[in-house]
Formats: sequence, structure tokens, C-alpha cells
Amino acid sequence: MATRANASAQNVPLGVGYYTVPEAARLLKVPGRNINRWLGGYAYKGGRMPPLWTPELPTFDDHLELGFRDLIELRFVNAFIEAGLGLKTIRHCLDYARECVKDERPFSTRRFKTDGRTVFLDSLLTTGETELLDLKQRQYVFKVTIERTFKDLDIEDDAVTRWRPFNGKDTVVIDPQRSFGQPIVADYGVPTVVLADAVEAEGSVDRVAHLYEVPVGVVRDAMRFEEYLRAA
Repeated sequence: MATRANASAQNVPLGVGYYTVPEAARLLKVPGRNINRWLGGYAYKGGRMPPLWTPELPTFDDHLELGFRDLIELRFVNAFIEAGLGLKTIRHCLDYARECVKDERPFSTRRFKTDGRTVFLDSLLTTGETELLDLKQRQYVFKVTIERTFKDLDIEDDAVTRWRPFNGKDTVVIDPQRSFGQPIVADYGVPTVVLADAVEAEGSVDRVAHLYEVPVGVVRDAMRFEEYLRAA
């Protein structure tokens, strides 16, 4: 019997991708509560903080559902936070970048890849953030973070279209045009989780490679990728 999530996924337009919050959290290695706060908003004493943006897909049964571009934007938000930037600064940058890039999800665009550091600097100058006191260091951090995060992303038509999440290798890809954006082995279209589970069931990489007509090395990459996702 199909789950509610699977039933909802079947109604997603082709090419958008589909992720529940737990699925996005697993792929991004980010706590689900953070995603819910960033894209669902949250209350605080004296008011309510709005979401950073509205997800591509409508909320289903009071649960957030995300598209591929949402996933990539969240990846940038998390990378900036890990680099030491505050959420308030990221929100200002996101708002300013929308105006500059003319895209609701500006972090995952070609323009942001090339001009992101300038956009960040201009957004700080515009808002007068106290972090200007450490501006030179933050410019460098932002530049390095952008370059590193774009390294395993493919861009077409000015926006990110694919993510190569296994150390940038070409064997594993997340592509919203295929399998609702779930991780697959690129040249064969088989979900990585299917291959990993098959190896566990069969007890043999060679056997699974034969059954699915996928090279042994690609099956091993799928296994290692799934092991990485499962690791705490």
C-alpha cells in the first residue's frame, strides 16, 4: 500500500523533485528541526519569525514538502551557518540576492556562483550589520564557502540542475528530472538505496552487479554513499 508521502509524490510536476523533511535532512546531514524552522518559520517571545522562503511544493497534511531547488538552497544555508555566519545575516543576504538575481531561490543560480561574494558584501553594506567589523575575514569565508559548495553542482539555463553528492563523483547523482530527485547511479538510473539493500540481502556485490547490469565499481559507490548517509 502506498504511503501518504508516496501518494503526494505522484502529484509532483516532472522536474521539480520531491523530498519530505526527513529525506532532506538525511541528504543534507542537517537536523530536521532546523529545516522546519528555516522553511516553516517559528514563534519566539514577542513575535514570529517567517520562513526564509516558501517551498516549491505545497504543504501536505501540515508537513513541509520540498523541491530540488529548495534542497540546494538549504544546502547553502547550512554551509553558511557552518562557516560561522548568523541566520540574520543569511536572511539579509538572501533577500538582497533575490533582488539582484531576480530569482526566488538565488543561491542555486549561475549568477550567485559568480557574484555571490559581491552580493554578500553589498547586502552587509546596505543593512549596516555589526558583522561589518569583521568584513575582510567574512568576505574570504563567504568566497571559499561558495566555491566549495558549487563544486559538485551542475548548472544549466542559469540554475542548478543536478547535484553529485558522493564527493562530486559522476557515478551518483541527484537529478529532479529522474526518480523524483532521489539519489541514483547516474548512467543506469537505479536508486542507490536499492543497490545497497540488494547487496545486504544477496551478500554479494558481484551478484547484485549482475542482477541489475551495473558495473561492480558503481555498485560499490552506491553502497558507500548509502553508508555515508546512514552514518551519524
